[in-house]
Amino acid sequence: MKYRLLLRKGAESDLADAYRWYSEKVPGLGNKFLAAVEQTLDSIQINPAGYPIIYQTVRRALLHKFPYGIFYVWEHTGISVLAVMHTARDPAKWRKP
Repeated sequence: MKYRLLLRKGAESDLADAYRWYSEKVPGLGNKFLAAVEQTLDSIQINPAGYPIIYQTVRRALLHKFPYGIFYVWEHTGISVLAVMHTARDPAKWRKP
C-alpha cells in the first residue's frame, strides 16, 4: 500500500533550489538528483515507518548518492514532506515557518 504524499511549499522550494544548483554544476546531474529524490519518496510511501524519528514525530530519510535528507511526518491520512535539506545544513531549519 502506498500512502498519499504531500510536499509542503518549503519542500518544493528546497527541491527546486537543489535541482537548479546541481544542474548548473554538471549537465544532467539535476535530473539524477530528482531521480534519487523520487526513489526515496517512493520508499517512504511504501514503508513510512522504515526511517528513524529524529524529532517528536518527524522522520528523516537520507538520499542515496546525494547528501540530502527528506524530513517528513507520517499521519493516518498520509505523509507530509516538510523539507528536503542538505545534510550539512542546520537540521532545525525545517521547524521554522
